[in-house]
Parts: sequence; structure tokens; C-alpha cells
Amino acid sequence: MTFFEQELRKLFGKGTGLSDVRIVGKACYGRLSEDICVKIHFTDSFVSDNYDALKVVLINRHEGEIDSMMLHFSDLWGSRKVNNPCFRDGICPHIWKDGRNVEWYIYKPNADDYGQLSRAVSDYLDVFREPVPQMGQKMC
Repeated sequence: MTFFEQELRKLFGKGTGLSDVRIVGKACYGRLSEDICVKIHFTDSFVSDNYDALKVVLINRHEGEIDSMMLHFSDLWGSRKVNNPCFRDGICPHIWKDGRNVEWYIYKPNADDYGQLSRAVSDYLDVFREPVPQMGQKMC
């Protein structure tokens, strides 16, 4: 299992609200509904091989891409303090690839960070989920 697959399992391995979840390489695939599929993958937005965001893409099986969004780790987590004299002001979390070595650069996210990122993706996906009727509420 690759580093990216391990990280995606931490984020989307269970309890995501997606069905038929598959993790391959740098991407997680799943179903939001019968016709809407989701692709979530690590992306480098500024520097090659410095993965600083997740891109979430919603795809209608019959019509193609519906919408997409980039969740930058810096927007979600901000700058993080680390015990490294080279980064006294903190560092914006990202994954870096150096040859064959892939890992979080300096700052390693904790369980709360993973939870926050997973919830942000879920909040975005909620916009596209079918509404669930509340008890006593009529659906149009």
C-alpha cells in the first residue's frame, strides 16, 4: 500500500457517507448516489510534488463533471508550529515527494486534523446529497 493510499484510508476508509469506496494510488473513488460518483485526490497546486490540497470532483455517470473543489490544507489548518528552528513561524502542511520517498513535510497531521479534513469534504458533499425527509416533514 502506498503512502497516499494509507493517508486516504485514514480520511475516507469508513464513515464517509460514500458507498463502494475504492482507493487507488493518489485517489479515492466512491458513490454519492446512483448517478453521482466522487473522486477525491491529493494535488499539488503551487509546487510540483508538494501535495498541499485535496481536490474533490463530482461526476454524473451520464453527463460528466458536475462540480469540483480544492481544499487547501493551509486554508483548513493554517500554519502549524513545529519544533524546527528553520520554521520558527510554523509551516503550511503538505506532503512532499523526494525521489521515491513520500511523506508529510515537517508537520505530521494528528487525528483531529484528519477529522477536520474529512468533515470539510463531507460538508461539501452534503450540498449534492439527496435530502433525507425529517419525521413529519413532507417532501415535494
